[in-house]
Amino acid sequence: MNFLRGVMGGQSAGPQHTEAETIQKLCDRVASSTLLDDRRNAVRALKSLSKKYRLEVGIQAMEHLIHVLQTDRSDSEIIGYALDTLYNIISNDEEEEVEENSTRQSEDLGSQFTEIFIKQQENVTLLLSLLEEFDFHVRWPGVKLLTSLLKQLGPQVQQIILVSPMGVSRLMDLLADSREVIRNDGVLLLQALTRSNGAIQKIVAFENAFERLLDIITEEGNSDGGIVVEDCLILLQNLLKNNNSNQNFFKEGSYIQRMKPWFEVGDENSGWSAQKVTNLHLMLQLVRVLVSPNNPPGATSSCQKAMFQCGLLQQLCTILMATGVPADILTETINTVSEVIRGCQVNQDYFASVNAPSNPPRPAIVVLLMSMVNERQPFVLRCAVLYCFQCFLYKNQKGQGEIVSTLLPSTIDATGNSVSAGQLLCGGLFSTDSLSNWCAAVALAHALQENATQKEQLLRVQLATSIGNPPVSLLQQCTNILSQGDKIDRRGSKIQTRVGLLMLLCTWLSNCPIAVTHFLHNSANVPFLTGQIAENLGEEEQLVQGLCALLLGISIYFNDNSLESYMKEKLKQLIEKRIGKENFIEKLGFISKHELYSRASQKPQPNFPSPEYMIFDHEFTKLVKELEGVITKAIYKSSEEDKKEEEVKKTLEQHDSIVTHYKNMIREQDLQLEELKQQISTLKCQNEQLQTAVTQQVSQIQQHKDQYNLLKVQLGKDNQHQVSYSDGAQMNGIQPEEVGRLREEIEELKSNQELLQSQLAEKDSFIENLKSSQPSPGTNEQSSATASARDSEQIAELKQELATLKSQLNSQSSEITKLQTEKQELLQKTEAFAKSVPVPGESETVIATKTTDVEGRLSALLQETKELKNEIKALSEERTAIKEQLDSSNSTIAILQNEKNKLEVDIADSKKEQDDLLVLLADQDQKIFSLKNKLKELGHPVEEEDELESGDQDDEDDEDEDDGKEQGHI
Repeated sequence: MNFLRGVMGGQSAGPQHTEAETIQKLCDRVASSTLLDDRRNAVRALKSLSKKYRLEVGIQAMEHLIHVLQTDRSDSEIIGYALDTLYNIISNDEEEEVEENSTRQSEDLGSQFTEIFIKQQENVTLLLSLLEEFDFHVRWPGVKLLTSLLKQLGPQVQQIILVSPMGVSRLMDLLADSREVIRNDGVLLLQALTRSNGAIQKIVAFENAFERLLDIITEEGNSDGGIVVEDCLILLQNLLKNNNSNQNFFKEGSYIQRMKPWFEVGDENSGWSAQKVTNLHLMLQLVRVLVSPNNPPGATSSCQKAMFQCGLLQQLCTILMATGVPADILTETINTVSEVIRGCQVNQDYFASVNAPSNPPRPAIVVLLMSMVNERQPFVLRCAVLYCFQCFLYKNQKGQGEIVSTLLPSTIDATGNSVSAGQLLCGGLFSTDSLSNWCAAVALAHALQENATQKEQLLRVQLATSIGNPPVSLLQQCTNILSQGDKIDRRGSKIQTRVGLLMLLCTWLSNCPIAVTHFLHNSANVPFLTGQIAENLGEEEQLVQGLCALLLGISIYFNDNSLESYMKEKLKQLIEKRIGKENFIEKLGFISKHELYSRASQKPQPNFPSPEYMIFDHEFTKLVKELEGVITKAIYKSSEEDKKEEEVKKTLEQHDSIVTHYKNMIREQDLQLEELKQQISTLKCQNEQLQTAVTQQVSQIQQHKDQYNLLKVQLGKDNQHQVSYSDGAQMNGIQPEEVGRLREEIEELKSNQELLQSQLAEKDSFIENLKSSQPSPGTNEQSSATASARDSEQIAELKQELATLKSQLNSQSSEITKLQTEKQELLQKTEAFAKSVPVPGESETVIATKTTDVEGRLSALLQETKELKNEIKALSEERTAIKEQLDSSNSTIAILQNEKNKLEVDIADSKKEQDDLLVLLADQDQKIFSLKNKLKELGHPVEEEDELESGDQDDEDDEDEDDGKEQGHI
């Protein structure tokens, strides 16, 4: 500051001239001084002058300040001063400027300096690089300067940052700064950066912005937090609003579940600070952004389901029914719940089950409707309740039926202890408050929207007008009130009640000939409508005239001519005589030309600045757009054209019903064919599995053959041992007859083994025959029957052979047991003989030696006999297993053959039915072709639908021919 005083002390000219020279000298000092301290002091002096003399400092010093940022990055202090000075030059946040003119000049000045700064894109890139510095005196002024640049010329600065390498990523690091001042200003910077730029919004979202912002909101205390929470919520709205990609990313990242704690506010009457109200308001708006009707239907539906599954909808309903909630929060909560349940059946069913905490408990819908028809409630709250009721009934036929059922005589509570939704709507419809009349009429119209069943049910509703008078229908009462006009003293708009009733009647009668007949049955209705349309009234009444014309046009277009006095032709003649067709069409056009019509057609939500603007309903504008053209055509059509059209319509309807019937039959047969094809594929798979099993069995049998050959070789060796042993036994005094008999039995066992081997070979050949004779899917019925007979004969032979094999195995087993017994007896005799018969002439030592030798041979014979027995036992078990596998194979083959026979019978029946249907369809097509020629001769335009249907039929015939069904001759 001493340097500044020295520069300014010698000036004697005027103040502005002195300050300009001072600024010039400081700029020269910044540009020419070689000492860093001198440059730092000069920049600090420029900073102190920049707020008061913004224009002068900006013009003279900006270039030098940018040069300082480029060259003196090593000194954080001078960089901080330079950034602060640039911020003061560019920013418009000056408390001194209060007057409007000075504020405008300041804004223009800031925009001009911003344009100068960003003219060189390197300046913005330089500023982004400075934000990487951790020093507080550099990063914080840099954040403020970049925020100011974005506020002044946002789109241009956004584009520079977008093309800058890692530009957005550097700014995202600010959210992780431990210093709250920088973090909070970083949130403000990202708010300005993401405003109206979808590309940057996507980059910021994929840089983990949702996670960081939700963490900050949680750390700050959710809805009880301060202005930081508000800034984070605004940034979240910028990222999500009208950005389908970010909305999907938010849902897929399970961030909707983290929103539930925001709305845990309880029932306290205290603690609703202004900041909390603001925060909660923004949180509710953020929920609405995710489920807005303007979003793609699929994205909205998935978000609605996620909100129900995580309990967010339940939490919102808790706030809805809580006490002590501020009015604006309650209103926004109702609007939020409305859009969360709109068009989502699960959420609508849950909302229908919500009860208010009263005694006795009342449904939430009833409590809300009580507020809607209560004229003492705030206007915005009544609009919100109407929107909630509309959203509850949107694409909800179940809810529509429940509302209409509360008006029917069989469901009305005779005791009067509880008030139903239908009673509240009727009360509002016939009250003296015009706003209640309009809201109740629109709400009741939504209960009938696109639901012909409920339109017919509502005709049953009877109302008791006064004691002693008979009840009248709801339709009659509506027309009575409509005809009274302004005779009844009502509070509010003059035309609001009539507009509401006319919208209700138009919705009720559209697409419902029965309701049209009931309406025309009252002889006073048509004269009233024609009288209203024919009068020349003021601009305010022109809308009523247009709605009366629409109602009369609906009565003509949807008239089924069941009343002779009000047939279509007679009504058109009446219009031509009393009104004139051109005048009628002109009055009909008053609706869509009304200034409030286009406003109501933009959004589903009834959002009006005041009750006087509440004229049109969004769904009703869709109905007008749909019916205006067709009613105009119907008015200009002659009676002959109507008759011809009716006849053609009836004929076409009959033919359409016949064609539809046959189409349904063909569709059913196609389904049956698909099922049969699936069964064939299943049987093919089973066949392949069986073939695999047979292959495995063949391999196992081969293994058994190898084992058997090995056993046969071993038995040959055993026979040689037996011969040598018998000779030894004879030499040792064993009876030769017994040994010979044992040898014969072993030979018999060997022959049995060879017989079994031959039987196994026969089984192998039989299995091969089964594999080769397996039926293919394309064989005809004769070959199938022959194969079936051959298979049954082979199966019978197989069973007989298996029985023979089983008996042979049993006999062999008994022989082996007998042989073992005889061997045991022979051994015992041999041992006894060896002990009891001494050999004369030999010494006791020689006798003992021979005895030991005989015992050794006997033990060897016993061991070999035991091994032979074990091998024979193992072979017997393996053969038993083979027999079981063959039995299983035979049963599976029999089942498969039966299923194949059934399938072939079904296919033959289907072919016969298909041939009959194709003959019928060919006749039908010929009839339709002749009718179409008649229509062309009469001059009636024929749509291409019939040709498309015949083309579809040809396509189906082609597909049937490709499937191998012989239908080409049709």
